[in-house]
Amino acid sequence: MAPAAIVEHGTHHAVEQPNINENFNSHKDGLALEALSDDIDDVNVLKAALKVKQGNATQKEKDIYEKSQFDAEKDKTQFRQYEAACDRVKNFYREQHEKQTVAYNLKARNDFLSKTRAEMTVWEAIERLNTLIDESDPDTSLSQIEHLLQTAEAIRRDGKPRWMQLTGLIHDLGKLLFFFGAKGQWDVVGDTFPVGCAFDKRIIYPDTFKGNPDHDDEIYSTEHGIYTPGCGLDNVMLSWGHDEYLYHICKEQSTLPDEGLAMIRYHSFYPWHREGAYEWMMNDKDYKMLQAVRAFNPYDLYSKSDDMPKAEELKPYYMELINEYFPTKVIKW
Repeated sequence: MAPAAIVEHGTHHAVEQPNINENFNSHKDGLALEALSDDIDDVNVLKAALKVKQGNATQKEKDIYEKSQFDAEKDKTQFRQYEAACDRVKNFYREQHEKQTVAYNLKARNDFLSKTRAEMTVWEAIERLNTLIDESDPDTSLSQIEHLLQTAEAIRRDGKPRWMQLTGLIHDLGKLLFFFGAKGQWDVVGDTFPVGCAFDKRIIYPDTFKGNPDHDDEIYSTEHGIYTPGCGLDNVMLSWGHDEYLYHICKEQSTLPDEGLAMIRYHSFYPWHREGAYEWMMNDKDYKMLQAVRAFNPYDLYSKSDDMPKAEELKPYYMELINEYFPTKVIKW
């Protein structure tokens, strides 16, 4: 029987409540993490164009499947070129692909459930991540909060639902994991993929899986591995990182709809939502979620060239959204 994406125990317990400042220590280079994350985005921007399902808007808010308009005039081929970063990106994926094993993923999920790393509101978490990145280099103009607001504002300008705007605001907030005991960059960012079955050739740099102990395992190396066809992605372990981390927090502590949770969990699952891999895993729910993720993806990739939003002016609006969908206010991270 396939393992669930995570073992549910209601809410995860505050077995350990460390000093929050100890988690955000200076030896973690947030700027390097974000530079790598940008390089990864550049690779995905320059890959094949998305095919977004069209829908008809029948209400005041536009249907989430209606084609994005904010990027209509943008030449996708003119976004930052990544040739200079190719070696760094490939080296990153080599490490990620070698270390994301079934054993590691089971341990990561157990660690997630074993303790609360910090307690703070969503906006405090955004500001904390923003400060961390900025403090890595006092001369940088890089701002996490601006990137998050760019995504949310693009969704808002296109008239998409409030919950989708909030999803855009928080979708990368799981990068806080980097400062909560992550082993490195490889278990925080990067395209995601299932573990416990054969690594599909449509995953980026597929040859770099050869150093993964699961690559030649008698069970994990088979097409279906520990899963059964049609098992549904809810029952699949995706490689651990900021997507999975935030997804489980939001699933437990927010009222975001399934589509919003899917946008968070699968936005880096490019082998699935762009390349068409792992269709054999899908159930009826997953086909619907796939369209939602594809509708979200343009806002994730193409909003970084937009004008820089002013956080303090927008904060009241987004605080209203946060309070609407996170009723407990203070989140256990």
